[in-house]
Amino acid sequence: MLKNYSSNIDFYLLGFYGSRERHNILFAVFFFLYSVTLMGNIVIIVTVYIDKRLQSPMYFFLGHLSILEILVTSVIIPWMLWGLLLPGMQAISLTACAAQLYLYLSLGTSELILLGVMAVDRYVAVCNPLRYNIIMSSHTCIWMVIVSWVFGFLFQIWPVYATFQLTFCKSNVLDHFYCDRGQLLKLSCDNSLFTELILFLMAVFIIVGSLIPTIVSYTYIISTILKIPSASGRKKAFSTCASHFIVVVIGYGTCLFLYVKPKQTQAAEYNRVASVMVLVLNPFLNPFIFTLRNDKFIQAFRDVMKRCCGLLQG
Repeated sequence: MLKNYSSNIDFYLLGFYGSRERHNILFAVFFFLYSVTLMGNIVIIVTVYIDKRLQSPMYFFLGHLSILEILVTSVIIPWMLWGLLLPGMQAISLTACAAQLYLYLSLGTSELILLGVMAVDRYVAVCNPLRYNIIMSSHTCIWMVIVSWVFGFLFQIWPVYATFQLTFCKSNVLDHFYCDRGQLLKLSCDNSLFTELILFLMAVFIIVGSLIPTIVSYTYIISTILKIPSASGRKKAFSTCASHFIVVVIGYGTCLFLYVKPKQTQAAEYNRVASVMVLVLNPFLNPFIFTLRNDKFIQAFRDVMKRCCGLLQG
């Protein structure tokens, strides 16, 4: 029997099913998407930091969101890519498994809270523009970001601790490409129904709790935009929050499918597909959603590139 009384225990990740050829194709696709995700978010961070025209709350939050995107994907995807290159199952120690799960959940929680903060920022910008600079002062923005980061890491301490207090005796094989909590609960020989209920309620609290200010903010935003008499004015107002709204719909939609379910031990294939959406596709799309239709950012990026080219030529 496998017990979790030693940090020397290894779990084995099954990863993706299929032939070596299929694994090679998946590796190429995921490596490309991950590389573009890293480059896209690094471009956002550097451009926001360098260009003074982007020194506003919206871009300050966007820079931190990009940092979180890089970190949350880097906790899982390099491990997943390495698993696709291995001929068999991928071994991971109990300690590394706990650390991976904790970092993934903490960073993901911080990201959800930050999306809620960004919704409030858009509400103030659209519904109370004359007091925007007073309400969203640099001091307020810094504290909002600090709370997002700290709360995410504090909130996930107990869920991860409770998960690894269970006794794993059924097997040491996880049917996933990372240390998924649902798969860990499947390996437990303890009665984990109460733990699963608490984990479900905590997932509801963090996802729905961070979604409420977003829903309220966009209710007021849409109401305010509809009152603008000119079509060009309505279009300009909505363009300031359209990208955030799209990211919220995609991000929260996939998270609700993956985490807000009473039975944490959902079918492995379902979890695998949903996890690919959350970890690979969403982070890949987000930099494009935030920047492609943002003329101010595109102009700032062009100017940064010109300055970099000038420095290289000089």
